[in-house]
Amino acid sequence: MSGYIAEFFGYSADDTSKQSLDTAARQMCPFLGTTCTKILSRDHLISGVCAVKQKASDSPCVICCPNRIYAENYKMLHTISMLAFNKKLNLYAGRVAIEKAKKEHGAIAVFGHGWGGELRLPQRKGSGSYFVDWILARLDGKGALAEFTAIEVQTIDTTGNYRNARNALVQNRAIVSDTVGLNWENVAKRIIPQIIYKGQVLQREDLCKTGLFFVCPSAVYNRVLNRLGGIDRVPKFPSQPAAVHFVAYDYLPGTIKPGQIRPLGILEEHCTTVYKIQEAFSSLNLPEGNVYRNAIMLSLYGKKD
Repeated sequence: MSGYIAEFFGYSADDTSKQSLDTAARQMCPFLGTTCTKILSRDHLISGVCAVKQKASDSPCVICCPNRIYAENYKMLHTISMLAFNKKLNLYAGRVAIEKAKKEHGAIAVFGHGWGGELRLPQRKGSGSYFVDWILARLDGKGALAEFTAIEVQTIDTTGNYRNARNALVQNRAIVSDTVGLNWENVAKRIIPQIIYKGQVLQREDLCKTGLFFVCPSAVYNRVLNRLGGIDRVPKFPSQPAAVHFVAYDYLPGTIKPGQIRPLGILEEHCTTVYKIQEAFSSLNLPEGNVYRNAIMLSLYGKKD
């Protein structure tokens, strides 16, 4: 398997504008406003890779860095806040939101990724984790907690490596292929069980009225739903405490000019329940009976019976 780096330090890999080259030279993440936090494990170089693309001509560009989702000053959080609470409220880090809510007749307290500090949740015995990437807590005009929702962000893990492709971009902004691939097996092994577990935890929360929002690139969105047997196996339900909102958050269509960063937005959303996901994930599409016997017979005698 092989592929290309599609976005490098926030800009398209084929962008040779001054903005793109300067950002790469300074090794900056334009979405967080800091040095890129992705590090190559073997040689400790700063990665700068936001998205990759497989070599097949019809393969999509797939976001592989979660920080890419936070473009335009965390626009994604504002978008999910509107979906969850149906109110246009400003977002603030943790306790700062209390006084802001009193002045602004409501506000959203944000916890996660440097916003608002870590929530002190009890430790889980055994496997599984309570922690989600983001909590958005709606405060009323008195600064009191009214409700909250949770967001899990998932991009795609990569296999192989892109060191040679990265070096070519650093040296002369050349696009070359490398052994980088996409770890789709992780979708079935890790992502879906986590959605089920965290969705069940949130369903027990009195103030979590909209369940869990699972935000991911379109390719991951499609792969997760296909792994569950398609949308028909996880039918649409209205928002509720047991809800899981699958949100395809990806590149918006349209052309961009050199020196511009391609904007992201919601391309699709599908709301179902954690129970339907669990049911679809655990049910098996079994083959017809005696498949092992027939395979042995065919191998031994050249016929099934």
